[in-house]
Amino acid sequence: MAGRAAMLVNVGTVIMTVLTLASLVGGFGVNWGNIASHPLNPNIVVQMLKDNKINKVKLFDADSWTMNALAGTGMEVMVGIPNNLLEYLADDYDNAKDWVKENVTQYIRKGGVDIKYVAVGNEPFLSAYNGSFLKTTFPALKNIHKALKEAGHTNIMKATIPQNAEVYQSANDKPSEGDFRKDVKQTMLDIVNFFHENDLPFTVNIYPFLSLYLNEHFPVEFAFLDGDGQTMTDKGKNYDNVFDANYDTLVYALKKAGIHDMKIIVGEVGWPTDGHKYASPKLAEKFYAGLMKRLAKDGGTPTRPERLEVYLFGFLDEDMKSILPGPFERHWGIFRYDGTPKFMLDFTGQGRQMVPVAAKGVQYLEKQWCVVNKDTVNLDEVGPDLDYACYHGDCTAMEAGSTCSKLTKVQNISYAFNMYFQIQDQDVRACDFKGAAMITKVNASVGSCLFPVQIVSGSDDFRINFVFGRFVVFGLVLLGLLTVI
Repeated sequence: MAGRAAMLVNVGTVIMTVLTLASLVGGFGVNWGNIASHPLNPNIVVQMLKDNKINKVKLFDADSWTMNALAGTGMEVMVGIPNNLLEYLADDYDNAKDWVKENVTQYIRKGGVDIKYVAVGNEPFLSAYNGSFLKTTFPALKNIHKALKEAGHTNIMKATIPQNAEVYQSANDKPSEGDFRKDVKQTMLDIVNFFHENDLPFTVNIYPFLSLYLNEHFPVEFAFLDGDGQTMTDKGKNYDNVFDANYDTLVYALKKAGIHDMKIIVGEVGWPTDGHKYASPKLAEKFYAGLMKRLAKDGGTPTRPERLEVYLFGFLDEDMKSILPGPFERHWGIFRYDGTPKFMLDFTGQGRQMVPVAAKGVQYLEKQWCVVNKDTVNLDEVGPDLDYACYHGDCTAMEAGSTCSKLTKVQNISYAFNMYFQIQDQDVRACDFKGAAMITKVNASVGSCLFPVQIVSGSDDFRINFVFGRFVVFGLVLLGLLTVI
């Protein structure tokens, strides 16, 4: 991946400006998450969005620095409310009013933020949560909607709840048999009826990659949208990919609830590039090429042929995400942690070989790496240090089938040591391991396996807020998670 990414960056200066010559496809935005040890400065990310002509973004909170960076850009924004706030918002309407005032109203001004949606929670009904948010999500939604209405915002924005596609299912895998999951069905019916009464959209996260990841017998081509998958027929409609089938399963579940015309937003859809044999830049490029061509044609699904509205997941890699769902969790980004593109992607949907525009003005830490000290290390005794480095760092690229899966034993240890060293801002104390490690100025990368040098991440306040505070919150929320955020 690293070698290919480096090649893409080098040639990008020649061809990536072609993006300005064609209009981007409509109906898509990107997810911008910040569960990272060194998040990019929001101003740099906003410039990336502008450079790539992306005008819709979905957030997972309403951080003030991020919101202020988006102010005056004209970009459509979906702000998010984390699951850990649902009980607080459900318990007292005044709490919802305060949240709206602080995170919405203050940005609704000339030169402010164009907030189009407020996402109440994020996949709160995952079965892995064991019903933790089942009693608080709907009351929180109603309070937020009421607060938005009272503040006079509902004419320009809508509340919604991003749900994982797990909330509905089909007994025989045919879309026409779609219905809401039994343990959440009554609550889902209450929610969708409230949506219908108040003209609110249903937001769902759909991940074809997970179908492939969770089922070794799943037909590979059925995960992509380029028309090469084996066709499945249902009620006279043909399906050649799992995205369409999954989406229409929701359509039929809504029909069973008596709702035939509700707007549906795909809150997350994408493909990871590392951490699993099917998570690669090559397959991500294939997936996005099919998806963007579909969007360029304003095509929908067999049951809902109208234009889709989707948010790609995600814009940037996040190296502090929980890996309980799988090592690939930290590699969903179209761009790496430092804003360099990983693969060809034509946002116009015309299928041209072009590179997304990379981040500008990124500052890196010193060009140095932490590696095994071959003169002092006893490889038979380094196991605990390796485990420690991986636990506090990020070793997901070393998983079987990943970009760094073919390293030697010494290289594996060096990779782990370096990841820990970089996450710790290259603190010399983070490259010791009882004398088993040393700092070198020689690039330790091996072939396509990148040993990264970390970036300078902006203010300490930003990092403390995003990384430590939100890592704790999301870490607690994500315990036991079996599918992507």
